[in-house]
Amino acid sequence: MTEIPKDHPRYESLIAREKVTAGVKMGITSIQGLISQGRGESFDYLIGERSTKSALYAERAAVAALLLAKNPVISVNGNVAALAPEKVVALADVTGAKLEVNLFHRTETRVHLIIEQLRANGASEVLGKNPDASLELSHARRLVESRGIYSADVVLVPLEDGDRCEKLVEMGKTVITIDLNPLSRTSRMATISIVDNLTRALENMIKLGVELKKERKEELVKLITTYDNKRALSEAISEIQEYLKTMTVELEY
Repeated sequence: MTEIPKDHPRYESLIAREKVTAGVKMGITSIQGLISQGRGESFDYLIGERSTKSALYAERAAVAALLLAKNPVISVNGNVAALAPEKVVALADVTGAKLEVNLFHRTETRVHLIIEQLRANGASEVLGKNPDASLELSHARRLVESRGIYSADVVLVPLEDGDRCEKLVEMGKTVITIDLNPLSRTSRMATISIVDNLTRALENMIKLGVELKKERKEELVKLITTYDNKRALSEAISEIQEYLKTMTVELEY
């Protein structure tokens, strides 16, 4: 990766770009993943590149759902494996979730490389290499493992993935998404929609996981039953509007 000075004002953003680019070169990330990264970054500008109140509200409910689940699974694609492999492994460890590779642009080589990337960052087991079940989709994301995504009661799907999200919800699963676009089909279809940058969201959720594991089950249930996804998305849009108003005022002076 290109060496970027830590005092650069766009340090975090540039590092993320370098990681995704490196992922493409390694064969982990599809070249289409570069477009996804750029699209997400544009929405991150709109929320001020910070974890907003609505994001933290959703992240808390998401962690509670993962901790209470009987078979929680975190779905991993090429961008996730390139951007935050150590964090997704840490979240799986703290919540007891399984990891499963699931790709739209699937090749056996990419699946193998992503599994190795996760193992190199501490994962003991990663599913996805031997899919033996199928979702009702017409593309490669339909290929899943029966003991993973197919039988999961809670699935965390980081980054945009609207049609699969919708299908998993139809199957009766609690679907958690991390998507910086509150207007996307993914965000609107999910059970719990986290409008936040992937890396920040995972960092927050790891900390919350450590904290919430100490709570009584009743408190975790309360976090889920009182959670309102429409409210979270509405607040996320309002936060974008308020941030833009602030920026507009600054430009006027």
